[in-house]
Amino acid sequence: MDLVEKSSIITKHHGFKNPNRPPIVKRNKAARQLLSDEQKYLQSKMLAFDTPTYPSIAAPPSLLPQKHYCDITGLEGKYKSPTNRLRFHNVEIYTEVIKNMSPSADQEYLELRGANVVLK
Repeated sequence: MDLVEKSSIITKHHGFKNPNRPPIVKRNKAARQLLSDEQKYLQSKMLAFDTPTYPSIAAPPSLLPQKHYCDITGLEGKYKSPTNRLRFHNVEIYTEVIKNMSPSADQEYLELRGANVVLK
């Protein structure tokens, strides 16, 4: 016996392995088959339970309050101007920008948000 064969792990007999065990045959599924199996599974779950999942669009409305954003900066708008209803992030934006704004400019900002008043 050669020195390489003596030190090789492959030719070495392992006592904990069962020599009579049949080899494991691994079956690979194609991506199309995986997707169809997943759709069948999700459809069976949707019929059994009325819980929203990732592919289902019908989800209940959120219980969290709607977030409001500043009309000038796009940051979270915690405050609202009493005169022209523009939302702003902090006092600096209010004093420097919103107080000095013309009425037509504030209507343009409100129009971007969809909250402008159109008089006929």
